[in-house]
Amino acid sequence: MLQLIFGFLLGPYAVGHLRGSFEEIVDLAKTVVLTAAALCIPVFVARPILVPKSVPIIAGPFALVAMLGLRLLVRAWKTRNPVGVDPDAVADARRALVFGAGEGGRQLVRAMVRDRSRTYLPVAILDDDPLKQRLTVEGVRVRGTRATLEQVANEYDADVLAIAMPSADGDLIRDLSERADHVGLDVMVLPPVSDLIGRPSLGDLRDLDLADLLGRRAISLDSAAIAQTISGKRVLVTGAGGSIGSELCRQIMRYGPAALFPLDRDESALHSVQLSLKRPGLFERDGSLLVDIRDREALELVFADVKPDIVFHAAALKHLPLLEQFPYEAYKSNVMGTLNVLAAAAATGVQTVVNISTDKAADPTCMLGYSKRVAERLTAGYAVNHPGRYVSVRFGNVLGSRGSVVHAFTAQIERGGPITVTHPDVERYFMLIPEACQLVMEAAAAAQGRGEVMVLDMGRPQKIVDVAKALIRMSGRTDIRIDFTGLRPGEKLTEDLVADAETLTPTKNPLVTSASVAPLDESLLPAVGVADHSSALAWSRSHALATVAEA
Repeated sequence: MLQLIFGFLLGPYAVGHLRGSFEEIVDLAKTVVLTAAALCIPVFVARPILVPKSVPIIAGPFALVAMLGLRLLVRAWKTRNPVGVDPDAVADARRALVFGAGEGGRQLVRAMVRDRSRTYLPVAILDDDPLKQRLTVEGVRVRGTRATLEQVANEYDADVLAIAMPSADGDLIRDLSERADHVGLDVMVLPPVSDLIGRPSLGDLRDLDLADLLGRRAISLDSAAIAQTISGKRVLVTGAGGSIGSELCRQIMRYGPAALFPLDRDESALHSVQLSLKRPGLFERDGSLLVDIRDREALELVFADVKPDIVFHAAALKHLPLLEQFPYEAYKSNVMGTLNVLAAAAATGVQTVVNISTDKAADPTCMLGYSKRVAERLTAGYAVNHPGRYVSVRFGNVLGSRGSVVHAFTAQIERGGPITVTHPDVERYFMLIPEACQLVMEAAAAAQGRGEVMVLDMGRPQKIVDVAKALIRMSGRTDIRIDFTGLRPGEKLTEDLVADAETLTPTKNPLVTSASVAPLDESLLPAVGVADHSSALAWSRSHALATVAEA
């Protein structure tokens, strides 16, 4: 009777606990302790002695063990025979191997077991930790390591591999993906811990994507500093119709600028940007600026009209092979266009100018690198000779951006192949579009603005052939071959993030370093521009490769 009274007052009989859960154990222990203590009173004070005084003390633990044992049996039975589960759903469930017996894996297995719709049926767990090889979770045992994945998949007739390690790096995911591909398993992953809300669940599982295979996970930078820099300011973005510029506009809008002015020479791209910003797209006082950065006079008039506080300069030509054939076009856009933006910004008193560059500007060997290096040096020159903060941002290939290898390879796969790769050993640094845009805004917030170049820690470079293989696996095609065409003129096997002559300086953010760049005065540019392709290439090369000492 006392057990029932205390049980209804304290919880285990009044609360719908999961049988055998930690919460139920705690509440049950409280009631047993109180019941045993209450029983001690009559036993200790009764005369004559009714029962030995040790009886209530011993009876309490025995009762607790018996009740816990019963509850665990009930929980085990319900786990294996869930109420309300359609037997047909169990038969149709996808048989899943779960890689990872850590907290994420255990939570995922429990979610699968308790799912009444039985979308997935966990049949085995894999983990490389030898201490977990005898572990059992909800009746599902650890059956081996990644080395035995194919054997376990065949033994248990698995359909899908769920990688339940939110901290898994790209090398591990690629290895597991390749092993799963050999036995025809679909691969799903849990997102990074930073993307999870609460404990992992079935709803968090998603298909494998290229960012997972390359080990790129979006990096959150100093949002408070970025908000302080952008909030309430008038912001202008050149090249706003591009993949970087458009994402930059969307991210800037989250920080509450006083006004945002997307600038581009492509009217269709501007229209798309406005629609993505949830604006009517009618071009009526929405801030859209249809201007070519090559037109200095028009650019200065626009800057004088909108009076921006911050300028993000993302407009550029970036296709390496084309710019090798037409270097004068690279000179006009990447050099003179950047100079026009810098001059217009200085004339209207812009507080901060962020020039978006590329890792090809570090020890350049191609016209794209030469022109972007000169643009970095011009930005540094304006930092010396004009008030305001001028900074460049340098990063590698951006996954999913227009002109990236991802789009080229995807198109080749859709045509049935082959995929063309220049060299089996060529490798590049990769970033996600949101990651690249966060770096750009971080530079605006954190840089001293003395013409330095901000460089993000992008991890290890990835081989282009690995990107091609990953896309082939993700497409499900097995008949696509890879052809190697040889390095193109001006192309490196491996890109450098920092030039040999540059000095690195750490910043407050451990993921970002600052590199010094030799300033270049605009008076050194040809008075009337470079007349032809060959002279554009020669002039850009000579000024891009100038050392700090020579400058």
